[in-house]
Amino acid sequence: MPNGSLDKWLHPVPNEIGGAEDNTRLSMTERLNIAIDVAMAVDYLHHQCQTPIVHSDLKPSNVLLDGDFSAHVSDFGLSKFLKVKASRTQSSSIGIRGTIGYVAPEYGVGGEVSTLADIYSFGILLLELFTGKRPTDPMFSGEFDLRGFVERSIPDGLNQVLDPLLCLGRVQGNLQQSLLTVLRVGLMCSAAQPNERMNIGEAAAELQKAWDVLQVRRRRKRV
Repeated sequence: MPNGSLDKWLHPVPNEIGGAEDNTRLSMTERLNIAIDVAMAVDYLHHQCQTPIVHSDLKPSNVLLDGDFSAHVSDFGLSKFLKVKASRTQSSSIGIRGTIGYVAPEYGVGGEVSTLADIYSFGILLLELFTGKRPTDPMFSGEFDLRGFVERSIPDGLNQVLDPLLCLGRVQGNLQQSLLTVLRVGLMCSAAQPNERMNIGEAAAELQKAWDVLQVRRRRKRV
């Protein structure tokens, strides 16, 4: 893909003066479009394929960006087809599937392969997309993780959790509403208990609402 992986854009290599290159910064709109693309891709795998597919390794390095910055989910090396009668879960003897930081917690205790695990990974990816922090960042240790970092900081500490590369300035009004919606979707998708996670179709719909709110803000600014 012309623009490489999402990981490259979220974590650009610093230039000689210590800052990120201007041309490796993703805007708010671009990030939201990417989030919607990935949510729709996951929804397709889970609900629109003849046999449901669990990707099992959703993370920024497996999201590729084309020339228009449309996102494409890649690397199906760990994916698994589910039997239709398996109620979207299926036992497996393979053990933990995925990458540390993105893998669902139930996989660590022998949980079944499930579409709900992909939703967890998507939630973590979504939080990383807007905070700019990997789930394996050294600042996280013990019970303090990326999810907890966001959960404890919103709504009042919203500015403290956002990726500095967004360069949004003062966050208020429709922009604040849109960002809070996105982060809350990330939190609901990454709930520790599988049965508490948001349906991926609902997540895509909420992200689309956040996009619509953002467009209203942009139109008002042009008036």
